[in-house]
Amino acid sequence: MAIRYLKKADKTPETETQTAQTVVSKMLADIAEHGEEAVRRYARELDHWEGDFIVTPEQLQANANAVPADIRRDIDFAIDQVYQFACAQRESLQEFKVELHPGVMAGQRVLPVNVAGCYAPAGRYAHIASAYMGVATARAAGVKTIMACSGPFRGGPMHPYLMYAFQKAGAHVIMTLGGVQAIATMAYGLFTGKSADVIVGPGNKFVAEAKRSLFGKVGIDVFAGPSEVAVIADDSADAAMVASDLVGQAEHGHESPAWLFTTSETLARDVMNRIPALIADLPPTARDAAGAAWRDYGEVIVCDSREEVVEISDRYASEHLEVHAQDLDWWLQHLTCYGSLFLGEETTVAYGDKCSGPNHVLPTKGAARYSGGLSVHKFMKTLTWQQMNRAAARDIGLVTARISRIEGMEAHARTADDRLRKYFPGEAFELGEPVKV
Repeated sequence: MAIRYLKKADKTPETETQTAQTVVSKMLADIAEHGEEAVRRYARELDHWEGDFIVTPEQLQANANAVPADIRRDIDFAIDQVYQFACAQRESLQEFKVELHPGVMAGQRVLPVNVAGCYAPAGRYAHIASAYMGVATARAAGVKTIMACSGPFRGGPMHPYLMYAFQKAGAHVIMTLGGVQAIATMAYGLFTGKSADVIVGPGNKFVAEAKRSLFGKVGIDVFAGPSEVAVIADDSADAAMVASDLVGQAEHGHESPAWLFTTSETLARDVMNRIPALIADLPPTARDAAGAAWRDYGEVIVCDSREEVVEISDRYASEHLEVHAQDLDWWLQHLTCYGSLFLGEETTVAYGDKCSGPNHVLPTKGAARYSGGLSVHKFMKTLTWQQMNRAAARDIGLVTARISRIEGMEAHARTADDRLRKYFPGEAFELGEPVKV
C-alpha cells in the first residue's frame, strides 16, 4: 500500500486521557459518598453557580417568551428535522413473534427506557443543537421522563436559547448543571429522585470520562472523545471547500482532529496552503481552538488509489466523514467505518451538526468500527419472551437436560427432568449421565 503523509499529527486523542481519568475518578467517588452536598460544592467551585439547579416552569415560560421569534423558528425547524428522523428510526424497530419449533413461541418486545438523561455542553460555545439532538430523540423513543442538563454559560445562567431548545424538544426536567457533576447527578438521581437509565450527549474529556466510568450503572450513547472530521477528496474537489470544512470542524476544540485523505497531491497541497489563512480569519475563540487542533492533530494523507483511501478511512473510522469525489455511490457502497457520512460538496458536516436530521452525537476515537452514533435505538430495549406447550417442553427439555450435563450443570438439567416426570409420567427418557463432581 502506497500512502504518503504530507502532514502527520504530533498528538493523538489519547494524549490527555490519563489526566481526565484521575480527576473524574476522584469527583465521582466524592459525589457517590456525599451526594447533593458535593454537587453543590463542585457547581460553586468549577462553574461559580450558587443558584437553584432545577429550572421552574415559570422560568421556562419567561425564557421562551424572551427568545426572539426568528430564533424560535430556526430552533423549532431543527427540532422537527431531528424528531422526524428519530421517528423513522423508531418505526424500523418491529415487535414480532415466531414459532421456532412446534409449540415453542418466542418473540420480541420493543420498549423505551423509563428515564433518560440528556447533556449539552456549556463551555466555549452555546451548544444549542446538542440540546435537541438528545431530547427530541428520546421523545421519539417514547421515554417517560427526560432530564436535561447544561451548565452556566460564561459565568451566567444557562444559555437562554439552549434552555428553550431543551424545553421545546420535550424535556420534562431541566437543570442548570454542567460537567462531571451533571453526569453524576443524572446517574444517581440527585435532586430529582429519578436515576437515569441512559445518559447521552457530547462534552469535554471530563464529561466523556464520567460517562465511560459510569457505564454499566447506566447506559450511554457512545464512548466519546474530541470531535473529528475526515474529508475524502479526489482531483475533482474544490480545494477551497475542503479547506473550509476541515477548519469548520477543527474549531470544536484544541484536541479535535481534522484529516484529509486524497488521491491528488496537488489538491492536498492547495488545501494545506489555504488552511492557515482561514484559521487566522476566525474570531479569537474559534481561531485559538482551530489553530491548536490543526497544528497538533491535523493530518494529510495521499493515496495512489481510491481503494487505498477506503482502507485508510476505515482504519481511522472518523466521527464525521465527507466525500468530495466523483462516483458517490461507489463510496457509499465501499466505506464501512464512520460515525456519519456526508456525500458530496453540498452536504457539509455543519448541516448535520445543526439541523439536517440524523443525530450529531457520534462515535470518536475509532469507535465507529463497532458502533453507530446516538439514535432512537439507544433509548430502546429489545426484550425477548418465550412460551411453550407441554409437547414442546418435552422436546426442549430432553435437549436441555443432555446439554446441561455435558456442561457439568446438574441443577439446570434437573429443572428439565422435573418437568418431564410431571408432564409425561411413566415415560423413559435419555437424559444424559448425571454430573458426579
